[in-house]
Amino acid sequence: MNREVAKKIISKYGIYFVLLFMVIAMSIFSDVFLTGRNLISVIRQVSVIGLLSLGVTLVIISKGIDLSSGSVLAFSAVMAASFGQLITFADKMYPGIGELPVIVPLLVALAVGTLCGIINGALIAKTGIPAFIATLGMYTAARGAALLYTDGRPVSNLTDSYKWFGQGYVGFIPVPVLIYILMAVITWVLLNHTRFGKNVYAIGGNIHAAEVSGINVHRNLIKIYAYAGLLSGLAGLVMSARVDTGQPGMGMGYELDAIAATTIGGTSHAGGIGTIGGAVVGLLILGVLNNGLNLLGVSAYWQQIIKGVIIVGAVVIDMRRNRVKK
Repeated sequence: MNREVAKKIISKYGIYFVLLFMVIAMSIFSDVFLTGRNLISVIRQVSVIGLLSLGVTLVIISKGIDLSSGSVLAFSAVMAASFGQLITFADKMYPGIGELPVIVPLLVALAVGTLCGIINGALIAKTGIPAFIATLGMYTAARGAALLYTDGRPVSNLTDSYKWFGQGYVGFIPVPVLIYILMAVITWVLLNHTRFGKNVYAIGGNIHAAEVSGINVHRNLIKIYAYAGLLSGLAGLVMSARVDTGQPGMGMGYELDAIAATTIGGTSHAGGIGTIGGAVVGLLILGVLNNGLNLLGVSAYWQQIIKGVIIVGAVVIDMRRNRVKK
């Protein structure tokens, strides 16, 4: 009986134990790791990928995939930045409209991201195209649109109010961290305390049963991908604000890190299983791993290999767990 209880505890909270073990291990090997400044830096560094991973979590729970989030981030970033440039900048993209309030680039980023997500969802829901193909198409198209819009050049010299989203502080906490925490809470509420959240789990668990039970699968799929796109747009705003420029090449590979974070956090690619708490912990594991290995002077090449092994291991564990349940 005790053995069964232990198995259940490990199955439910194992990922939290892994994070705790990593924090303790890194603290032993590096005196710098467990300082307040470094820990805040860890969360700040992963906050952009964290925003993407929140949307990807909903997508994967619904038994889908989103390969376009990094490209949508870039497209949203350059679009938003073009409306957030200083009026004194000689190469301002729209010199005739003056300096706009920060709400304008914010809404542009959210609108662009949401529109890309709606297109993804509509393609998947209305045409039956696999999510892998639909979002792969958006991955290419959004990146191309960002390059076309900027002619391949960065959109720089942003206003102070714009840069606040990436460089500002509230007390001692960086604004990107606060934005990530806020969106994590909102996403958790959506997933756990709304009909939409229940529909996400139902679609991922058994799409045919969801249709029979009266759930409008097509509409909900569009909502899922639209929300993921909105978060990608917000991530684009935050990232461009942090580096004071919107670049068409930014966010390369971020979609893979976002998928990795939610996969490590226990979101099942078989659909119907996953939590926002798990996605947050998965993100922190990636952040602690990257930061700790950097502090220990481990080669970036080895870091990629270690990360790949962890991702594959997480998927293998998930597959074995699902096989046992069946």
